[in-house]
Amino acid sequence: MLVNRIFTSILVKSSPTCLVQTAGVKNYLPPLSYDHVEFPERPKLRFMDKVPQYPSNIRPPKMQKKLRFMRGPEPLHNFLLHKQYGIMATGGGRMRWGHFEMVRLTLGRKIDVNRMFAIWRVDAPWQPVTKKGQGQRMGGGKGAIDHYVTPIKAGRVIMELGGKCEYEEVKDILHIIAEKLPFKAMTVSQEILNELKEKEEWEEKNNLNPYTYKYIVQNNMGGCHRWMSPVDFKWFGKYH
Repeated sequence: MLVNRIFTSILVKSSPTCLVQTAGVKNYLPPLSYDHVEFPERPKLRFMDKVPQYPSNIRPPKMQKKLRFMRGPEPLHNFLLHKQYGIMATGGGRMRWGHFEMVRLTLGRKIDVNRMFAIWRVDAPWQPVTKKGQGQRMGGGKGAIDHYVTPIKAGRVIMELGGKCEYEEVKDILHIIAEKLPFKAMTVSQEILNELKEKEEWEEKNNLNPYTYKYIVQNNMGGCHRWMSPVDFKWFGKYH
């Protein structure tokens, strides 16, 4: 008995500190509520026509490049209707029919239609682009219509994705699509748009440098009017 007591006391003294398990209070956040989400009739993106439909007695009109359709900020479709997630253009460009199909097919494969939906925020291709055959000499009038495009301005929302889902769940899907578009684009949520707006207002309010781009242009400092683009007189270097 004495030997057992001595051996036990040696083990207790040489053993490390023991951790005693105790019941703790778990704090789990309640699940998010999606009662405010309104689902459209069709959860998937609709098919866009490759060529606009005209009446049989009207010849499809030709058009100039109209670069002003792509320059400058988007004044109208620059917000999210469903206040959830989407893709927003950060630069101007043109979307062809193949880009519409890429967006439609990618989302159709990756989203869960039972709890998600997607809607377009851009029109189908409507602006004609003409092209002449290879090897033709100059002259002979304007070429035939080759394809149709949709001009996009910076700040335009391309499409929206919503439903019973979180931003971290759909961010990678939208990023894959944004990287394949023919202009610079980014994935956005309503929180990101609010942060960008607040950051822009804060920078404008707390700017300590009086010599802004706008001030330099308006006062022709350094004779900058001689080499500046007409677009810079209107947007002051923000859009090209």
